[in-house]
Amino acid sequence: MSVDRPGSPGRAVHVVLPGDIDDPAAPSGGNVYDRRICRGLGERGWSVREHAVPGAWPHPERDDRTALARLLAASPDDAVVLLDGLIASTVPDLLAPHAHRLRLVVLVHMPLDDEAEADALATARLVVTTSEWTRSRLLARHPLPEDRVRAVPPGVTAAPTVPGSTAGDRLLCVAAVTRHKGHDVLVDALSTLAGLPWTLVCAGTLTREPELVRRLRDRLTEAGLTDRVRMTGPLTGAALDDAYVGADLLVLPSRGETYGMVVTEALARGLPVLGTEVGGLPEALGHAPDGDRPGLLVPPGDPAPLATALTRWLGDDTLRARLRRAASARRDNLTDWPVTTALLAAALEEVAA
Repeated sequence: MSVDRPGSPGRAVHVVLPGDIDDPAAPSGGNVYDRRICRGLGERGWSVREHAVPGAWPHPERDDRTALARLLAASPDDAVVLLDGLIASTVPDLLAPHAHRLRLVVLVHMPLDDEAEADALATARLVVTTSEWTRSRLLARHPLPEDRVRAVPPGVTAAPTVPGSTAGDRLLCVAAVTRHKGHDVLVDALSTLAGLPWTLVCAGTLTREPELVRRLRDRLTEAGLTDRVRMTGPLTGAALDDAYVGADLLVLPSRGETYGMVVTEALARGLPVLGTEVGGLPEALGHAPDGDRPGLLVPPGDPAPLATALTRWLGDDTLRARLRRAASARRDNLTDWPVTTALLAAALEEVAA
């Protein structure tokens, strides 16, 4: 499927996107990023031609390679083609024949760390990453010139500050319910805190790993916590805004994150974050202007330090007040989406030139 966003004919870009880019049942940070930069480039005067390629990228056995091959062959000579890395990094054999004819740019949300990715990135005039951590990882894993890899972190939309409660006992996790996002670690941690007051809302798709969801529900039943943990499925728009407004702490127990856009979405509301010290998540959490962290970081994959951090949050009024002040201060120095789009537009202009 192709969509045109008219702009200046002299500044045109073809954007190759996953087929589920606008699927409300499968929201993701990568899809939000792609959608925002397409819109932002159009607002900056670029002619944006979007091409959504069917498939379950990055799973080659379920992806429509034929549609992608046809799309690349039909792209005009010297066209700037920006490809989502979930697609590009799996098909170096399709990119290579067009590397000299097209101006290929690969947008890497999630490094795959394999030979196919290395070969795919070698075909690109420029590689754009969505965090400094991802940029460093690609440079360490693949023989890429430093000046051909550019970090363009996500922006965030300003939002009203959340009110918060005195007890701070309303926890929120915004992520697809998968092992990668660490929901099993979170449930195990909370199972040891049944004697403390708290509730948890898990906002994220329940369909990616249904067996894990079943095991989590069994674990909650076994621990007597079914009335304190609510799995809502994916939330977007006003429903997601309401979830943030009703929360005191965002908990993101991921085993890996290239950035973690929900972290900055929480901070944009002055909501502190309890996350894992992994990948680009510390980069997203950042610091308040005075150097204080607007949240807590724990090792990934281990329920014990996560339970300890939750106990500290729930039991220490002074800690909650300090983290809320830091989150409010961090809110004021977050990057907005127009800055992200401007950085990407500048990179594309270099490629076009």
